[in-house]
Amino acid sequence: MGPLFLLPCVSCVRRLKESEFKQNFIIRRCGTLDSEAGLHPETCMSYLEWAESQLAEIELLTSMFPTVEELEFTDQLALAELRDYVEGSASTGGPPPSRPQFLIKQKLDSANTEGTLFILSCAYPSEYPSVLPEITVRCPGLSRAQQTQLQALLNAYLMENCQGEICVLSAVEWVKDNLQLFIDKSLLEAPAPKKESASSRTPEVFSRLWIYSHHIYNKSKRKNILDWSKELGLSGFSMPGKPGIVCVEGPQSACEDFWSRVKVLTWKKIMIRHREDIPLDCQSEDSRLVERIDSLRKFTGFEEAMFDPHGNRGNHMDLGQLYQFLNEKGCCEVFQMYFGIEGR
Repeated sequence: MGPLFLLPCVSCVRRLKESEFKQNFIIRRCGTLDSEAGLHPETCMSYLEWAESQLAEIELLTSMFPTVEELEFTDQLALAELRDYVEGSASTGGPPPSRPQFLIKQKLDSANTEGTLFILSCAYPSEYPSVLPEITVRCPGLSRAQQTQLQALLNAYLMENCQGEICVLSAVEWVKDNLQLFIDKSLLEAPAPKKESASSRTPEVFSRLWIYSHHIYNKSKRKNILDWSKELGLSGFSMPGKPGIVCVEGPQSACEDFWSRVKVLTWKKIMIRHREDIPLDCQSEDSRLVERIDSLRKFTGFEEAMFDPHGNRGNHMDLGQLYQFLNEKGCCEVFQMYFGIEGR
């Protein structure tokens, strides 16, 4: 019998590639910003090095997840701009304005979780990897509470172990290892299904959430707000800038799902400033439910609203125009709840 050869598992190969990549990974400290002269040369060099690391990680991820079913870039233009900047063909001296965003889709392969899908939504800040990327994990197999807890634990893991390093593959492996525990616990705690009579079912509730944030600048967060509201069938609006305002309305379960996703992102401050909950006289199986919900909406669809941006960074909105907008929608009373003054 000839010699036996052992083939390494896919996970081992991935960890080896990531380890080799990190060995060649160097980060320099950021320079300073000069508001009059523009970017300091050391800062330009740091941005270039960060961009080189981002592109190298993207190429690594592409080799690890070669199909669009595993890795999907949601903004091909941002990827092209990043490549041009690294290769020196971009006309601007600073980093490109748009940031790479992509989805990593994986399935667990254990006996209890075969076919369970999870999705990592990733976006690179310009300063990554000196700052952490925006990473959001979604798994349809988990409850809303479990997904919120999983996201919080992932954020804590990245903060503790991945500062100043490329970390997307580490995040993928961490989710694989820990998602298994969540699903096992869910299977153990799952109660036996109960048959409910029509009279015992809880009536549906229409909700409207008024969310306040210290500011909303990040393009990835703004895109998430638009995408998630559309996915969940919510109407309303978001106002980026400082402060940031988001209003979502629709079925209570969808509004709560939206809030559970938004609040676990990295914010300086975010809260529900005011909420409206209106019990409906029909249940989820009732054909009148959609019609009843639509009759209570004050907004048609969901939009990002801009009101004459001004200020040094163009991040302040005209509050008079905001008040007129709210007044036209029949909800001008929330203006005072946000700003403590009556609009006019």
